[in-house]
Amino acid sequence: MRMTEITCTCGAVALSLSGPPILVAECHCTSCRTAADRLGVAITEPNGGTRFVVQRKDRAVLQRGLEHLAAFRLTPQSGTQRIVATCCNSPIWLQFKGGHWLSLYAAQWPDGAAPGPDLRTMTRDAPDKLPDDLPNAATQSTGFMARLLWAWICMGFRNPPVADVRRVLDV
Repeated sequence: MRMTEITCTCGAVALSLSGPPILVAECHCTSCRTAADRLGVAITEPNGGTRFVVQRKDRAVLQRGLEHLAAFRLTPQSGTQRIVATCCNSPIWLQFKGGHWLSLYAAQWPDGAAPGPDLRTMTRDAPDKLPDDLPNAATQSTGFMARLLWAWICMGFRNPPVADVRRVLDV
């Protein structure tokens, strides 16, 4: 099985991934753009979207750096949290409450090594018109949701933890 290691910018945090991703999506939601602005890091594509490599949780292992990780939420009520390496302010992944997958920031792959996007999602929030070189879904497409469901079935409907991140990042 193919192994990939991604790290934070300084290398103190490392996550190993096995197998292919569920999919690679470029998200254009307002929350992703807001998070990039508030964190003050360059994680967006030239068109303003945030590219995520979506991986099953049972195929992601934190190798080092738990002590550097903190959870960032846009609001206390947010159903999503972004896990950030505070040693170098690198967003590593986004996770949805109850989700069986991680949305890993493609910006953390070595230069040019991140897989290209399969589709764009949440394009209704995009401030500008996007090219039609990829499927552009206004929200999450049926195909997007079907791939997540299939991954969950293959996981035996489990939702394993990846890291017990207890620190909170308030930005």
